[in-house]
Amino acid sequence: MNNETFQISGAGLGFRRCMTDSMKDVDPSRIDFMEVAPENWMGLGGRFGKAFREYTEKYPFVTHGLSLSLGGPSPLDTDFLKKLRAFHKEHNIRGYSEHLSYCTDDGHLYDLMPIPFTEQAVKHVVSRIHQTQDILGERMAIENVSYYAAPGAEMSEMDFLLEVLKQADCDLLLDVNNIYVNSVNHGYNAEEFLAQIPGERISYIHVAGHYNEAEDLIVDTHGADVIDPVWALLQQTYALFGVKPTLLERDFNIPPVDQLLKEVDQIRQYQAEVAPAALVKEAQHVNA
Repeated sequence: MNNETFQISGAGLGFRRCMTDSMKDVDPSRIDFMEVAPENWMGLGGRFGKAFREYTEKYPFVTHGLSLSLGGPSPLDTDFLKKLRAFHKEHNIRGYSEHLSYCTDDGHLYDLMPIPFTEQAVKHVVSRIHQTQDILGERMAIENVSYYAAPGAEMSEMDFLLEVLKQADCDLLLDVNNIYVNSVNHGYNAEEFLAQIPGERISYIHVAGHYNEAEDLIVDTHGADVIDPVWALLQQTYALFGVKPTLLERDFNIPPVDQLLKEVDQIRQYQAEVAPAALVKEAQHVNA
């Protein structure tokens, strides 16, 4: 198995099919990498398939799965994983991530459901991550997810996440928006939660927008601009762990590309602000 981490850097953008034409005139230097849900592109031909090939030749890409259902009771979809491995090879994809959730039972539930925070669930998920990595022949990353209930919980969200990462020996796709959403919905301190993350596991980061249903209920929609508290949490992430590749997600109410690129530029600005400080800190360590 290839044990190298994701070979990406900088500020990225989630690529959606509706961007196929509008992205053609974008200066490639404004986007360092892109991400797609492989389920939406595998086996796709015609003009979309041709365009996707052109983009994967221009930008580094990673894939972020929607349907593997790591916590689900149904057998792991090994046929999908074999096709995914071929898709990665065909397009030189730099890495694969999936949600730490489940979305299947006898069929697809078309939503990302929370995995019970139990030792039994840890063992179940870890086994499926090992199987996934063996079939793909590469390390994968799991994403901390937003959730609205914790049925049958016997441990905290953080303890569950840490155990899965440790036992599976996989990487983490850190979604800072999900930390913020969960902190409001479940009443915990987002910065204290963030500080417990093992920074060496972070492969890359997601930022996104959400919808405020009520004062104590946020819905993770990826359908709005990133808000200031989430930007602040991203800056805190860089302060704790150094600059990590960071991607802007936008799945609904997608604005013109120029507007999306302003948020990508904001990511790059925060990265640039941290980088000089990191170099100074490293130099002080060397000279000590």
